[in-house]
Amino acid sequence: MNKVGLFIAGGQKCGTTSLHAYLARHPQICAGPKELHFFDDEGVDWARPDHGVYEARFDGPGMRVDATPIYAFWPRAMERIAQYNPAARLILLFRDPVERAWSQWCMEYARGDETMSFARAIREEQRRIAQGGAAMRHHSYVIRGAYGMQVARAMALFPRRQLLFIESAELARDPAGVLARVAAFAGVAPFGAVEPLRHNARAEMDYPAPPDAADVAYITQRLAHDRALLERLTGIGGGRAV
Repeated sequence: MNKVGLFIAGGQKCGTTSLHAYLARHPQICAGPKELHFFDDEGVDWARPDHGVYEARFDGPGMRVDATPIYAFWPRAMERIAQYNPAARLILLFRDPVERAWSQWCMEYARGDETMSFARAIREEQRRIAQGGAAMRHHSYVIRGAYGMQVARAMALFPRRQLLFIESAELARDPAGVLARVAAFAGVAPFGAVEPLRHNARAEMDYPAPPDAADVAYITQRLAHDRALLERLTGIGGGRAV
């Protein structure tokens, strides 16, 4: 059985769409549709999941890649991946958490799924999530930037050699260098000439005011301990390569 062997598991608004597009051009990679949302689907019978339905979404030879960046964040998704394929390799991308939160808010605002201002939404986030419903998916602006927690969960489930951590700014600045690391990590031939891509750009429209100094301070304070955890586990944030 040709199981899915590579996952772009995180994080949302961190360059995952561009990375998926790069991978889809590689002749040894079979990239499934972006955002398959299988392992975060709470409608699946996880006592007896039908992985055949999932695998049928991939058409073609090569290493199968699922790019669904909510997986690293969604409760139990990583555990489900580990049960499905303990040998899977996972890529997690990270972006400045304030920029990431603002980008997600803009996406939700453009879609009509957010009516609160950014300043109010980040401060109401914990209350909204506690109430359940769709808030965990659509209004998790700050907590999705808790990358350290996501890395710790991944490290508890997979050997370190099966995890690759990438900063989104590095992907944008040096796609050829990042893709060389990705190819080596995935065990495929090096990429050929790389044409810089930028997918899933922000919708062109008028947005309310971007984060101000108070918003930046609020997010930074909420994630301070997690940021220290991320640096300790990966070196990201400390100026060291991962």
